[in-house]
Amino acid sequence: MEILRCEGVSRIYGSGQNRVTALDDINLTVNRGEFVAVVGPSGSGKSTLLHILGTVDKADSGKVTVDGTDLSTLNPTEAAIFRRRKVGLVYQFYNLIPTLTVEKNILMPLLLDRKKPDREYFEEVVGSLGISHKLGALPGQLSGGQQQRAAIARSLIYRPALLLADEPTGNLDRKNSGEIMDMLKLSNRNLNQTIIIITHDEKAALEAERVVTIEDGHIVGDERRR
Repeated sequence: MEILRCEGVSRIYGSGQNRVTALDDINLTVNRGEFVAVVGPSGSGKSTLLHILGTVDKADSGKVTVDGTDLSTLNPTEAAIFRRRKVGLVYQFYNLIPTLTVEKNILMPLLLDRKKPDREYFEEVVGSLGISHKLGALPGQLSGGQQQRAAIARSLIYRPALLLADEPTGNLDRKNSGEIMDMLKLSNRNLNQTIIIITHDEKAALEAERVVTIEDGHIVGDERRR
């Protein structure tokens, strides 16, 4: 079942001599439960695509549909709510709140909506990510790999339609990078979580079942690996 569709998506920054076409007529579909890596050189447009999918940015033309919602119809407040409830975002630098415990960081999307967490699902997520014993700690008391696991748990807590990860291993050593990719694969397999990662890491990209290559704002490759 299709969960994401991009039709003729373009994004342009600046004007005149400063005009930059970040994305040019992008067409892409992703089915529920797929694990997709988007790769390309710096400046290719892959991060712009992720920001549009995550409602952090808007396309200038074209249409993006996520889980049946046309993102162009959302005003800023609606986009923020949609992002919190339907899109899990994982960044290179974790973005955890330093004064809150790991547990409260993970539950933050639900707390903002005053929703009661499903404790069974919560335990399943933190257990599978190996951070059950760190829930009472502050982010500064965790290693980089543990902080990234907490960020992934936070992104999963709302059972999002999409999990979008921007260079999730970019700030980690090789051992922790491998463990984070294993965690993402586990989430994809056990929770049927649809995942799209943006990465420069060729080894990380090869862990995905599908690799989409972007160059100069165009999709130039789309390989299904298994």
